[in-house]
Amino acid sequence: MYAAGGPGVLELGSPLPEVIEAWASALASTPVIAWGPAAFIIDKVEAVEAPAFVSGRAVFRTSTPVVMKASGKGDSSVRTTRQAWCLPGEPEWDVYVQGNLRRKAETLGLGRDVTLEGVAWVGPKRSFAVGSAHGPGGKKPGACVEVAVSGAPETLSALHSWGLGQANSAGMGWINA
Repeated sequence: MYAAGGPGVLELGSPLPEVIEAWASALASTPVIAWGPAAFIIDKVEAVEAPAFVSGRAVFRTSTPVVMKASGKGDSSVRTTRQAWCLPGEPEWDVYVQGNLRRKAETLGLGRDVTLEGVAWVGPKRSFAVGSAHGPGGKKPGACVEVAVSGAPETLSALHSWGLGQANSAGMGWINA
Protein backbone atom coordinates (compact mmCIF):
# COMPACT_ATOMS: atom_id res chain seq x y z
CA MET A 1 0.00 0.00 0.00
CA TYR A 2 1.40 3.38 -1.00
CA ALA A 3 0.18 6.83 -0.07
CA ALA A 4 -0.55 9.04 -3.05
CA GLY A 5 -1.86 12.53 -3.61
CA GLY A 6 -2.21 15.05 -6.37
CA PRO A 7 -2.32 14.41 -10.10
CA GLY A 8 -1.19 11.06 -11.42
CA VAL A 9 -1.54 8.45 -14.09
CA LEU A 10 -3.30 5.11 -13.84
CA GLU A 11 -2.14 2.62 -16.45
CA LEU A 12 -4.16 -0.46 -17.36
CA GLY A 13 -2.98 -2.97 -19.89
CA SER A 14 -4.07 -5.99 -21.86
CA PRO A 15 -2.69 -7.86 -24.86
CA LEU A 16 -6.24 -7.92 -26.27
CA PRO A 17 -7.13 -4.74 -28.20
CA GLU A 18 -10.85 -5.40 -27.66
CA VAL A 19 -10.34 -5.19 -23.89
CA ILE A 20 -8.42 -1.91 -24.18
CA GLU A 21 -11.13 -0.42 -26.41
CA ALA A 22 -13.85 -1.43 -23.94
CA TRP A 23 -11.93 0.01 -20.96
CA ALA A 24 -11.20 3.24 -22.82
CA SER A 25 -14.85 3.63 -23.79
CA ALA A 26 -16.13 2.92 -20.28
CA LEU A 27 -13.56 5.16 -18.60
CA ALA A 28 -14.14 8.03 -21.04
CA SER A 29 -17.74 8.23 -19.85
CA THR A 30 -16.87 7.87 -16.16
CA PRO A 31 -15.99 11.11 -14.32
CA VAL A 32 -14.73 9.41 -11.11
CA ILE A 33 -13.43 5.94 -10.23
CA ALA A 34 -14.18 5.00 -6.62
CA TRP A 35 -11.45 2.52 -5.74
CA GLY A 36 -11.89 1.53 -2.12
CA PRO A 37 -11.50 4.71 -0.07
CA ALA A 38 -9.77 6.56 -2.94
CA ALA A 39 -11.51 8.63 -5.59
CA PHE A 40 -9.77 9.09 -8.93
CA ILE A 41 -11.02 12.00 -11.00
CA ILE A 42 -10.63 11.20 -14.69
CA ASP A 43 -9.34 14.09 -16.78
CA LYS A 44 -8.28 12.19 -19.88
CA VAL A 45 -8.32 8.65 -21.27
CA GLU A 46 -5.70 7.72 -23.82
CA ALA A 47 -5.14 4.33 -25.44
CA VAL A 48 -1.43 3.76 -26.01
CA GLU A 49 -0.19 1.27 -28.58
CA ALA A 50 2.49 -1.20 -27.55
CA PRO A 51 5.86 -0.77 -29.26
CA ALA A 52 6.21 -2.61 -32.59
CA PHE A 53 9.53 -4.42 -31.89
CA VAL A 54 10.17 -4.79 -35.64
CA SER A 55 13.69 -6.14 -35.01
CA GLY A 56 12.29 -9.17 -33.17
CA ARG A 57 14.19 -8.15 -30.02
CA ALA A 58 12.99 -6.26 -26.97
CA VAL A 59 14.28 -5.09 -23.62
CA PHE A 60 11.55 -5.15 -20.97
CA ARG A 61 12.06 -3.36 -17.65
CA THR A 62 9.35 -3.75 -15.04
CA SER A 63 8.10 -1.08 -12.67
CA THR A 64 6.48 -3.65 -10.36
CA PRO A 65 8.01 -6.90 -9.10
CA VAL A 66 7.91 -10.03 -11.23
CA VAL A 67 6.62 -13.00 -9.26
CA MET A 68 7.25 -16.58 -10.35
CA LYS A 69 6.45 -19.92 -8.79
CA ALA A 70 9.06 -22.65 -9.12
CA SER A 71 8.75 -26.42 -8.93
CA GLY A 72 8.95 -26.67 -5.14
CA LYS A 73 11.39 -29.57 -5.51
CA GLY A 74 14.37 -29.95 -3.20
CA ASP A 75 17.86 -31.21 -4.02
CA SER A 76 16.54 -34.78 -4.32
CA SER A 77 14.02 -33.69 -7.02
CA VAL A 78 11.11 -34.44 -4.68
CA ARG A 79 8.45 -31.77 -4.27
CA THR A 80 8.69 -30.32 -0.75
CA THR A 81 6.25 -27.40 -1.02
CA ARG A 82 3.55 -26.05 -3.34
CA GLN A 83 4.30 -22.38 -2.57
CA ALA A 84 7.83 -22.23 -3.96
CA TRP A 85 8.36 -18.66 -5.10
CA CYS A 86 11.62 -17.99 -6.91
CA LEU A 87 13.49 -14.78 -7.58
CA PRO A 88 15.65 -13.66 -10.51
CA GLY A 89 19.06 -15.27 -10.24
CA GLU A 90 17.74 -18.37 -8.51
CA PRO A 91 18.18 -21.69 -10.36
CA GLU A 92 14.66 -22.17 -11.77
CA TRP A 93 13.70 -18.54 -12.44
CA ASP A 94 14.87 -18.32 -16.08
CA VAL A 95 13.26 -21.66 -16.98
CA TYR A 96 9.90 -20.75 -15.44
CA VAL A 97 9.84 -17.23 -16.92
CA GLN A 98 10.65 -18.72 -20.35
CA GLY A 99 7.75 -21.16 -20.00
CA ASN A 100 5.47 -18.35 -18.83
CA LEU A 101 6.31 -16.26 -21.92
CA ARG A 102 5.58 -19.19 -24.22
CA ARG A 103 2.27 -20.03 -22.50
CA LYS A 104 1.14 -16.42 -22.81
CA ALA A 105 2.00 -16.36 -26.52
CA GLU A 106 0.18 -19.66 -27.07
CA THR A 107 -2.86 -18.43 -25.12
CA LEU A 108 -3.09 -15.48 -27.51
CA GLY A 109 -2.79 -17.73 -30.56
CA LEU A 110 0.68 -16.42 -31.36
CA GLY A 111 3.86 -18.36 -32.06
CA ARG A 112 5.56 -19.95 -29.04
CA ASP A 113 8.93 -19.01 -30.50
CA VAL A 114 9.82 -16.42 -27.85
CA THR A 115 13.09 -16.61 -25.96
CA LEU A 116 14.36 -15.08 -22.73
CA GLU A 117 17.83 -14.00 -23.87
CA GLY A 118 19.09 -12.77 -20.51
CA VAL A 119 18.58 -10.76 -17.36
CA ALA A 120 20.39 -7.40 -17.37
CA TRP A 121 19.25 -5.96 -14.03
CA VAL A 122 17.49 -7.11 -10.87
CA GLY A 123 15.99 -4.73 -8.31
CA PRO A 124 15.60 -5.41 -4.60
CA LYS A 125 13.31 -8.19 -3.41
CA ARG A 126 9.85 -6.98 -2.40
CA SER A 127 6.85 -8.84 -1.04
CA PHE A 128 3.22 -7.84 -1.39
CA ALA A 129 0.32 -9.06 0.72
CA VAL A 130 -2.48 -10.44 -1.40
CA GLY A 131 -5.99 -11.41 -0.43
CA SER A 132 -7.80 -14.60 -1.23
CA ALA A 133 -11.47 -15.49 -1.55
CA HIS A 134 -10.63 -18.82 0.12
CA GLY A 135 -8.69 -17.64 3.16
CA PRO A 136 -6.29 -15.11 4.58
CA GLY A 137 -4.10 -14.87 1.46
CA GLY A 138 -0.36 -14.49 1.78
CA LYS A 139 2.69 -12.73 0.45
CA LYS A 140 4.03 -12.86 -3.07
CA PRO A 141 7.76 -12.11 -3.29
CA GLY A 142 9.39 -10.77 -6.41
CA ALA A 143 11.76 -8.22 -7.83
CA CYS A 144 11.69 -5.71 -10.65
CA VAL A 145 13.85 -6.84 -13.57
CA GLU A 146 15.20 -5.85 -16.95
CA VAL A 147 15.28 -8.69 -19.45
CA ALA A 148 16.14 -9.12 -23.11
CA VAL A 149 13.72 -11.24 -25.13
CA SER A 150 13.42 -12.21 -28.77
CA GLY A 151 10.54 -13.43 -30.86
CA ALA A 152 8.01 -12.39 -33.47
CA PRO A 153 7.25 -8.65 -33.29
CA GLU A 154 3.52 -9.29 -32.74
CA THR A 155 4.32 -11.64 -29.84
CA LEU A 156 6.70 -9.16 -28.22
CA SER A 157 4.09 -6.37 -28.49
CA ALA A 158 1.46 -8.59 -26.86
CA LEU A 159 3.82 -9.62 -24.06
CA HIS A 160 4.71 -5.96 -23.47
CA SER A 161 1.02 -5.27 -22.87
CA TRP A 162 0.50 -8.35 -20.67
CA GLY A 163 3.53 -8.20 -18.35
CA LEU A 164 6.23 -10.54 -17.09
CA GLY A 165 5.73 -13.45 -14.75
CA GLN A 166 2.60 -14.35 -12.85
CA ALA A 167 -0.11 -12.32 -11.07
CA ASN A 168 -0.23 -9.68 -13.82
CA SER A 169 -3.91 -8.96 -13.13
CA ALA A 170 -2.86 -8.04 -9.57
CA GLY A 171 -0.37 -5.52 -10.99
CA MET A 172 2.78 -7.67 -10.84
CA GLY A 173 5.34 -7.62 -13.64
CA TRP A 174 4.11 -4.35 -15.23
CA ILE A 175 6.48 -3.38 -18.06
CA ASN A 176 7.38 0.31 -18.33
CA ALA A 177 5.81 2.00 -21.34
